[in-house]
Amino acid sequence: MSGSIAQALAHNFLGHSPRWYKATIVGFLILNALVLFTVGPVAASWLLVIEFIFTLAMALKCYPLMPGGLLLIEALLLKMTTPQALYDELVHNFPVILLLMFMVAGIYFMKDLLLYLFSRLLLGVRSKAILSLMFCFLSAFLSAFLDALTVTAVIISAAVGFYSVYHRVASGKDPRKDSEFGNDQHLPTLHYDDLEQFRSFLRSLLMHGAVGTALGGVCTLVGEPQNLLIGHEMGWHFAEFFLKVAPVSLPVLAAGLLTCVLLEKLRWFGYGTLLPDNVRAVLANYAAEDNAERTARQRAALLVQGAAALILIGCLAFHVAEVGLIGLMVIVLITTFTGITDEHRLGSAFKDAMPFTALLVVFFAVVAVIHDQHLFVPLITWVLTLPVDQQPGMLFMANGLLSAISDNVFVATIYITEVKQAFLAGHMSREHFETLAIAINTGTNLPSVATPNGQAAFLFLLTSAIAPLVRLSYGRMVWMAVPYTVVMGLLGWYAVSYWL
Repeated sequence: MSGSIAQALAHNFLGHSPRWYKATIVGFLILNALVLFTVGPVAASWLLVIEFIFTLAMALKCYPLMPGGLLLIEALLLKMTTPQALYDELVHNFPVILLLMFMVAGIYFMKDLLLYLFSRLLLGVRSKAILSLMFCFLSAFLSAFLDALTVTAVIISAAVGFYSVYHRVASGKDPRKDSEFGNDQHLPTLHYDDLEQFRSFLRSLLMHGAVGTALGGVCTLVGEPQNLLIGHEMGWHFAEFFLKVAPVSLPVLAAGLLTCVLLEKLRWFGYGTLLPDNVRAVLANYAAEDNAERTARQRAALLVQGAAALILIGCLAFHVAEVGLIGLMVIVLITTFTGITDEHRLGSAFKDAMPFTALLVVFFAVVAVIHDQHLFVPLITWVLTLPVDQQPGMLFMANGLLSAISDNVFVATIYITEVKQAFLAGHMSREHFETLAIAINTGTNLPSVATPNGQAAFLFLLTSAIAPLVRLSYGRMVWMAVPYTVVMGLLGWYAVSYWL
């Protein structure tokens, strides 16, 4: 009896994950305690950061919330951080959590409108290079005024819509009725090749869109949370922030858009896959039938969603409230005026966002460990001891490296605080202080596209419903981000070092 219970517990541990993965997580838990008591908390904390990145990299084996949560529970028990420190991080980042809770759900209720608009774009533009450029540019433009997570949620919703339509039609199901589209068992063999090509096609568009959020987000005061933080510390208003950062942000934006086109033309790093003709035909037929069969109530719902979208953009552009609260308003408006009144349909809107929200809490616990153990302080101190003309470039690279493995908002907070203290102590001029602030801002925004850890939008994409459907793993995201990382990182470093 005891043997069968033990076997059942071992089988239930992390569910259907491979045995080697389960053994690895158990090994991590044991190793962390040994390192803490033998080497010290700093080494154990760095080990914890690496282990958490491993759980993100293996997201398709097991959702990172469970193994990552176990690691962070252990960190709390071993006093590598405290519950109060974690709570403080959550309070500090509450606007992001609020955004995920309500804005992503609000976008869910716009999915009919999004599918309608993006299907026109997808079917109307035949050139993959032009289509990719439009995705990247629109993501950049919207992210300069909206939140990158909101823009990413829009792209994900559209991609899920396209994928579900084709998969259901190819499986012989009604694309307008809710049914399982994550399982290929009922898919005829003749559709497999088209589905794989379609997955590759969507992967490239999703990555172009995600990179676009970084390209646009760096440009304005409201583009990223750390921009607002740094702008507040420097006393810069919207136009002043844009002009101060422009010598770096605008050349990088142009280079990023050029990289997008070249990747599609050269078909490097997993880009360049075309939309299969059979898939295009299915989507075109669906769009035509949808238009022909659309009822007056459905047309009215589209009008309501469109009006809500305009209200959303206006409220975000003028920052009338926190982004999450605006998302809640969108939910109320759309559901009220489109006849959605039952709790079940409301619940469906939240199911995609809540797992990532919980994962983000675990991520903030890692940030709390980094903060409590002062993991980044030696690097900050070293950069500030360099000659003045070398500091901006080195600060840019240090920020990029640390942001790629940690939270870029946290990195920006630590760096701008340390640099401002040095300025107030009289160790640098105001002009040099401004140059370092620009280096911190661009360093946390641009090279951090190297990994999903560095950009919340990338992490959201990796753990979203679309990632397993199109086989977008951690490793594949890193590989597809390589050309953008090199172009944005090198050009950003050069601009910070020589153009400011």
